[in-house]
Amino acid sequence: MKKLNSLLIGIVAIIILLGVTSLRLERSQGVASGKVLTIYNWGDYIDPALIKKFEKEYGYKVIYETFDSNEAMITKIQQGGTAYDLTIPSEYMIQKMMKQDVLVKLDHSRIKGLENVDDRFLDLDFDPGNQYSIPYFWGTLGIVYNDQFVDKGSINHWNDLWKPELKNNVMLIDGAREVMGLALNSDGHSLNSKNIHQLNSAEEKLTGLTTNVKAIVADEIKMYMINNESAAAVTFSGEASEMLDGNEHLHYVIPDEGSNLWFDNMVIPKTAKNIDGAYDFINFMLIPENAAANAEYIGYSTPNKKAKALMPKEITEDEQFYPDDKTIENLEVYEDLGTKYLEIYNDLFLQFKMYRK
Repeated sequence: MKKLNSLLIGIVAIIILLGVTSLRLERSQGVASGKVLTIYNWGDYIDPALIKKFEKEYGYKVIYETFDSNEAMITKIQQGGTAYDLTIPSEYMIQKMMKQDVLVKLDHSRIKGLENVDDRFLDLDFDPGNQYSIPYFWGTLGIVYNDQFVDKGSINHWNDLWKPELKNNVMLIDGAREVMGLALNSDGHSLNSKNIHQLNSAEEKLTGLTTNVKAIVADEIKMYMINNESAAAVTFSGEASEMLDGNEHLHYVIPDEGSNLWFDNMVIPKTAKNIDGAYDFINFMLIPENAAANAEYIGYSTPNKKAKALMPKEITEDEQFYPDDKTIENLEVYEDLGTKYLEIYNDLFLQFKMYRK
């Protein structure tokens, strides 16, 4: 009996020791109650060093998950499987989330550093007064081309993608709004068109592009272009920046007839469990040094004017990635089309993709 008692005492002691060790480990990692921050962001969209810095300075353990489209992001938030504390959607999706009442209305008294943001990126139509979102990055949609395949300066318009010399040599981003939008822009129409005739004409025009399309992909575009495996690609400005860094023969252009001007902002979903942590992260990313480091690492344009002042001039004076006001005036922001027209865009894009097969 004494041996049994001793054994039981030993087991209890081990359990207690393991519990204490686990608690200490959790606390050392910032996992103690209220110190976990769950962030949902685009893939490869933050400098990993900043997450470590945030954890060290604020004592949080960050759980970081990624998505590849605004639609995938909102679907997962609506499903409610994970309580995300902060996510970073694009402007039209912010509009949609506001309409669906899934975002926390921000308390601006808890936000420090908003004065660091350029006024051009505040109080925009998709979120008047920035009641629900805080600027993170902005950029454009354009064309990257390789001067080993086509003459330098020969691509300036969306219609150039239809040139016969680009047969089986164009990479397209896998997005209905982006591809339908470029087709609409190429004929002088708005990329937010709700004109059924214009939309059907855009899809028909895309059908004529199929002989030039090598692939419709996402992140793989960077690898293909850097490795000289395609002559041209439709991509976002930040992705283009990485490509240009990896291959001196690549160039990025914003088509003269117009394109997409996009904004990605930080928001707090109503499902958030750590709202204090979300505000801390927003404030952390508004610090100029952090915003500058993030912009240099990712390659997208920062809306933080004080951060921009800290960055190399060869970056901030490059009008490919920090276009002037005249260029910006010729660009459009995606609007929330509503369910009906979003489905039309998706269906037409799907028809185009199926036709290629």
